[in-house]
Amino acid sequence: MLPNMHYAELKESYLFSAIGEKVRAYAAAHPGQKLFRLGVGDVSLPLCPVVIRAMHDAVAEQGNKRTFHGYLPETGTPFLKEAIRAHYETRGILLETDEIFISSGASNDIGDLSDLFDPSNTALVADPAYPEYADSSMMAGRKVVYLPTRRENGFLPLPDPSVDADLIYLCSPNNPTGAVFDRRTFQSWVDYANAKDAVILFDAAYEIFIDDPAYPRSVYELDGAENCAIEICSLSKTAGFTGTRLGYTVVPKALKRNGMSLNAMWVRNRSTTTNGVSYILQKGGEAAFTPEGRRELRKNISYYKSNARVIMSALDELNVWYCGGVHSPYIWMECPGGMDSWTFFDRLLNEAQVIGTPGAGFGACGEGYFRLSAFGDADETKEAAERMKVFWRKS
Repeated sequence: MLPNMHYAELKESYLFSAIGEKVRAYAAAHPGQKLFRLGVGDVSLPLCPVVIRAMHDAVAEQGNKRTFHGYLPETGTPFLKEAIRAHYETRGILLETDEIFISSGASNDIGDLSDLFDPSNTALVADPAYPEYADSSMMAGRKVVYLPTRRENGFLPLPDPSVDADLIYLCSPNNPTGAVFDRRTFQSWVDYANAKDAVILFDAAYEIFIDDPAYPRSVYELDGAENCAIEICSLSKTAGFTGTRLGYTVVPKALKRNGMSLNAMWVRNRSTTTNGVSYILQKGGEAAFTPEGRRELRKNISYYKSNARVIMSALDELNVWYCGGVHSPYIWMECPGGMDSWTFFDRLLNEAQVIGTPGAGFGACGEGYFRLSAFGDADETKEAAERMKVFWRKS
């Protein structure tokens, strides 16, 4: 028996595990010291009332023999699929319900979708990027090609016709940089993928933060995307389901390669490897797509965007370069005085008790940069911003 030796190619420690170890060590050495967390992108507001009511009702149904639900369809319940289809339709995107697949979160599907593609395929990942894109490809034995992004282009990945790739991982609003594709740039990626016969895996986890039609929220707003793109979306950030876990993936029927329908392949994959998502969670998800649910979600998103403005205001006052924050919960800032990102992490933790995320953990091009998250408590975010200003002026 041989283990999967491709795991040996991964970095020794996952980024957020390394951060957790440092924070735990600091907390143990400084008991009672309050920490201000602008690092890991976990939400701080509870689930919306309409979602909670729907889940309570679903729990009650499960306690009644007449309304009890056992195994559900592996690809998702018709009621939630229809709610998502209708939501896309309000944005001018026409889908069929059997192109929508319910999951327990975007991270699961980002990794599992790798099963649809031969290990000989090359994956293209922007640098910096969310670590799972490269890690899941490497676990599958796939070659990963990195596309550098830099301050000069606002950390926005642009297609390079000289680079050949089979799988393309894209995220907009981007994690970690907060960069957002305008329509022309996004269309250029769809055109590139179709020209290369490649497939885009588009992570739309933060699409709800975009409120300007100049920036597409879905890849299916672009011409030809149904022939080259899979869209993965999560309710973690859109509806606060980080601790509840619910998401969905769109695989168009038009997406085919080498005579194979990727939609049919994904149906086969889901029916083989999953038993679906619980009825209770799917009822909560359905409520999130109602008009009342969308109003409540928008209220929460406004709260986080207000936090982002607090952070950006502090950085503006300090004359620090950054991107993101406007249509994203993440602010990507330059470290002071040419400091490397892990040194800045350590100093900010030890001297200001503020926790962020070192840019180097997202790729080589992230060195010298730092990610701040707007998902925290409003009062704590204001205090963290003030502490950062004091720290910066002393540095």
